[in-house]
Amino acid sequence: MGRLFGTDGVRGVANEALTPELALDLALAAARVLSEAGEFSGHRPFAVVGRDPRASGEFLEAAVVAGLASAGVDVVRLGVLPTPGVAFLTASTGADFGVMLSASHNPMPDNGIKFFARGGTKLDDALEDAIEGRLGERWSRPTGAAVGRVREDLALTESYIAHLVGSLEHPVSLEGITVVVDCANGAAYQTGPAAFESQGATVIRIHAEPDGTNINEDAGSTHMDALRSAVIEHHADLGIALDGDADRCLAVDATGRTVDGDQVLAVLAGALKESGQLAQDTVVATVMSNLGFLRAMEAEGIAVEQTKVGDRYVLESMHARGYSLGGEQSGHVVLLKWATTGDGVLTGLHLMSRMASTGRSLADLASVMVRLPQVLVNVPGVDKARADTDPVLAAAVESASNELGRTGRVLLRPSGTESLVRVMVEAETLDRADEVARHLADVVRERLAL
Repeated sequence: MGRLFGTDGVRGVANEALTPELALDLALAAARVLSEAGEFSGHRPFAVVGRDPRASGEFLEAAVVAGLASAGVDVVRLGVLPTPGVAFLTASTGADFGVMLSASHNPMPDNGIKFFARGGTKLDDALEDAIEGRLGERWSRPTGAAVGRVREDLALTESYIAHLVGSLEHPVSLEGITVVVDCANGAAYQTGPAAFESQGATVIRIHAEPDGTNINEDAGSTHMDALRSAVIEHHADLGIALDGDADRCLAVDATGRTVDGDQVLAVLAGALKESGQLAQDTVVATVMSNLGFLRAMEAEGIAVEQTKVGDRYVLESMHARGYSLGGEQSGHVVLLKWATTGDGVLTGLHLMSRMASTGRSLADLASVMVRLPQVLVNVPGVDKARADTDPVLAAAVESASNELGRTGRVLLRPSGTESLVRVMVEAETLDRADEVARHLADVVRERLAL
């Protein structure tokens, strides 16, 4: 059996791979491990627990809460709230840890469990391994008054919204800006529009009626056609696309053209450098970042630190070296002064604030970088564990990279959250990128067949 924790917590099909029994065991093990790691400092511990609107989140939340309370942890249930909201409230309430139930952008049948340490930071690999190693362990549980108590505090959502708005240190009114917000029928269906409206923006909501089964369904940051159409139909200034747990933000300009995470990151990097808040004039990005982003940052005099794919690796680099801004092409953007993780609503606020303060359109701001054509092919149904070791596949990747030279690049990697291998190719033309990507995808299917 492989490692249970992936790059973003424990995920799987709810009630199949991710059962309530596993959720309860994970909660018990987490309480034990964090206690022994000194997180509780001898006091009665408490945790905050939030979830996205998936139907399975209801029974998984019940299992997690039961596990924590039976381990002697007091629990505050936050209800439906974005992942970054749970991270923020873990810190602001002084909780010993937080738990978020969400599979982010994954399809509705999936769900996931993510833990935050005190201060709202993600657990490191060592703590995750320790939790996994304690699953199913027998121990003497508390009884009587020592068991945890459970209460609900949905009002804490308001303090999260106030924090988002308060991050705009020199508040600029968003009056006159019309934004379409695609809430993905997810966790930010209330907090996202509320934060934007509080600054004066005119908000048009789409996919903001979660019913437990429609999260991410043809909606949000992974399905942006409806957002493009709505922006054009309503003559809006921009559109903001969130994902199921709202830790991502992608955008479209007034013409309906996509503004991806690299472009958003480029706009915010320029704004922070201009105000003297871009630490070491450096931005952290992943190896998936478009070559156009790297070229744009070089032209702006901004260094780029690249990491493995995954916002946890971006965060690790930011913490280790004291950087203030980082993110991914997928829309995870971390503004470390105000958040411990990617926050789609926070990102959207700062993006619109930049539009308002400069008087420039999103299209104009995003033109700071020119994206090279990029093709991403996902290859499912293969043994992703051999993606980095197969010699024939490695030779094919090297050959393609040599052919593209300085005009493009190739990146092949196993997904950290799904059972597939991703093949990404950039080239001067879309046809060339597509040709190389599909050839390599064929090699992946042949060499890594199950």
